[in-house]
Amino acid sequence: MTSTSPTSSATDAECLALTRSLRRRGTLVLSVFALVWAVAAASGTGSATDPAPLGIEGAAVLLTAVALHLGYRKGAAPSPRTVSLPANWARGVGIVNTIELVAVFAVIAASNAAGRPEVIPAGIALVVGLHFFPLARLYDQWQYRWTAVLLTAVAVVGFVLVAAGLESETVRLVVGLGSAVVLWGSAYHVAVRG
Repeated sequence: MTSTSPTSSATDAECLALTRSLRRRGTLVLSVFALVWAVAAASGTGSATDPAPLGIEGAAVLLTAVALHLGYRKGAAPSPRTVSLPANWARGVGIVNTIELVAVFAVIAASNAAGRPEVIPAGIALVVGLHFFPLARLYDQWQYRWTAVLLTAVAVVGFVLVAAGLESETVRLVVGLGSAVVLWGSAYHVAVRG
């Protein structure tokens, strides 16, 4: 295993501990952001007193809780492999996440400045999807490539819906639920398979 921490002379136990830590962190981050996307999607279904948003939000909390349980359970089998992290992987992750955050704010600002706020969900999904391509390498998680491809596809669907003139609520619902499902799928994969 190559990384900045633990060192290249790290014991197998240290490598397994790092792999387990990254597995848990990945499950947490993926499932929490899936929850955020689901709540955004629910906001496109009607008023807060309608049962649809509450149903989506309730299901989202349940799916997130189950993912977290699976990722943090004590009896989880160890990952079938230890990750092989590139040198300075943590710094690279910080750079990728910073660029993602700046790009999300740029999408919001540009969409609002252009008077096209309905583009925001698809634009954010695109940014989030693209940021998973370098993360797949930095975390040595091949499944993040699928996360990247699927989130990018959800973004493209969102842009098509905007171009077709659908209401912003519909775009938010489709992009939000699509993004949530992709992120939960990745969270469950990381939690169960490593």
